[in-house]
Amino acid sequence: MFAIPDINELMMRAVAIIPALTFHEYAHAWAAYRAGDETAYRMGRLSLNPLVHLDPLGTIMLFFGPIGWAKPVPVNPANFRRPRRDDIIVSLAGVTTNALLAILWTLVLGVFLWLGSTQGTTAPAAGNEVNRFVSVMQEVAFWGMFINIALAVFNLIPIPPLDGSHVLGHILKGQAALRYAQLTRFGPILLIAFVIVNMQTHILVGLILFIVKPLIRLADMLAGAAL
Repeated sequence: MFAIPDINELMMRAVAIIPALTFHEYAHAWAAYRAGDETAYRMGRLSLNPLVHLDPLGTIMLFFGPIGWAKPVPVNPANFRRPRRDDIIVSLAGVTTNALLAILWTLVLGVFLWLGSTQGTTAPAAGNEVNRFVSVMQEVAFWGMFINIALAVFNLIPIPPLDGSHVLGHILKGQAALRYAQLTRFGPILLIAFVIVNMQTHILVGLILFIVKPLIRLADMLAGAAL
């Protein structure tokens, strides 16, 4: 069973989750617009306003587990200048953005780990408040890393309609491509099955932590190098 986080932890997760989802979808819209498709632009999705991107259920799911989603950005590949290349670029734009955000949060964690290690010289009265703020920001940075890696990993899964399925669909050739295209109609069922299996096995959490742990070590190294 999932442990229900308290209000403070939910607020810290929100600082990480909302930008992660918003920038992911904005990146899709921006890449599609640059490739010649104005569909998302005309529908108001080329925006950093979280309200136009967040899906209520998908956002809630991400608060309580490593799987979540936003409203898919509408894309018409027929408008792309080079359909195969541009569809791959647009599909990977969100994942790439989440990876960059994870690196950014790693740097933020490094800064606050460094600040935390320098608080011994702070006056006691002020130190308590500063230490509390530093501790909160360390946890926010961790969630920023975790959520962005989670979104990147989840979206790379080659199950339609996830981003990874677009990439694999263009890589495959001949009969393999045709057979894979036939899976599109079963995509939602396969995705639900994956979510159920993951809830029992926690495969996705293990993979996310496998990537996040080196980032934490990197942040710790950066903090140590600054001392």
